[in-house]
Amino acid sequence: MTIASLLEPVTGQPGPARLAHAQDWLQGRTLYGGASALVAYTMATRAFTGLPPLRAGQVAFVAPVGEEISLSAEIVRQGRNVTQVRSEIHSDGKVALSAFWLFGEGREPNAVHPAAPPESWPGAPEDNEVVTHSFAPSFVAKNFELRYGQPKGDDRGATVRRWARLIEEHDLDPVSKLVLMGDVMPPGAMRAMQRTGPISSVNWSFNVLDTESRSPGGWYLAENASQHADGGYSSERLRLWDADGKQVLDGIQCVAVFG
Repeated sequence: MTIASLLEPVTGQPGPARLAHAQDWLQGRTLYGGASALVAYTMATRAFTGLPPLRAGQVAFVAPVGEEISLSAEIVRQGRNVTQVRSEIHSDGKVALSAFWLFGEGREPNAVHPAAPPESWPGAPEDNEVVTHSFAPSFVAKNFELRYGQPKGDDRGATVRRWARLIEEHDLDPVSKLVLMGDVMPPGAMRAMQRTGPISSVNWSFNVLDTESRSPGGWYLAENASQHADGGYSSERLRLWDADGKQVLDGIQCVAVFG
């Protein structure tokens, strides 16, 4: 099963769709956040072909996304350089995911300020130990290879960082791969939890820093870091770097922390 099989029912036409291969991407009773965001993104790009590259996305995870869904997409505004598109996934007649996508043509830069390299660079993915999947959700074990991205003995605070790549290349375009992989790590708040309990992403907003990213070997260093956790919620910063240390995705997320 490839990600292409999951996306095959997404034709760009509004209405019902059955994700027959959703089982391999389920996280509990809902589609893994990156996969459900990719379904909504694919709906937008197949409904409106010829869009400029994706620059940013805002995703609200409203309710579980399963096999039986309904899809919609609309252009909210189309300007000379920027097109803004809303796409939604419905389940049981109600919104399960709502996404707002910003597509923008490139311009001659008037400001150049490269993102800083990650602190405590872990070295090449091949130089780090393989992460076993004994405690990982099944969708991770089925679809991703992980390697450590932090020294085991160091104080990692409320941060989770791992090298990750898809087990199969899946022939995804660069931006689709970033959408799929950008939410692969559990929240950094997991390291600050006082007792075991469920966690759930509420939303995810991100900026695409490299729309043509093709990281060597397909590896990306994924990091989720809790910036503040209290009252049952955590504010998280999500980042992806390629294997050369170049940041390619920058995002924030609200996570519900139960238990």
